[in-house]
Amino acid sequence: MRWIVNNVFQLIQLLVLVRVILSWIPHDPYNHYIQTLYNFTDIILKPIREFLPFHNAPFDVSPIIAIFIIDFVKNILLNLV
Repeated sequence: MRWIVNNVFQLIQLLVLVRVILSWIPHDPYNHYIQTLYNFTDIILKPIREFLPFHNAPFDVSPIIAIFIIDFVKNILLNLV
């Protein structure tokens, strides 16, 4: 059970990281896989972006915060299992 929880949360963190890397390089935003990635990660990133007080910052810190939150929740769940 711990293995499943750990791997699921690591996969989510990896998807957020891939989205960050994709924002640095040119890519086709209409690609089906990229749209799927954006749709999945937006579920995590949009609430964080709305909560942050500085929307006009020169860079988006929501992925960093998301990775910390995901890791925090993962550690709590691993301690409960």
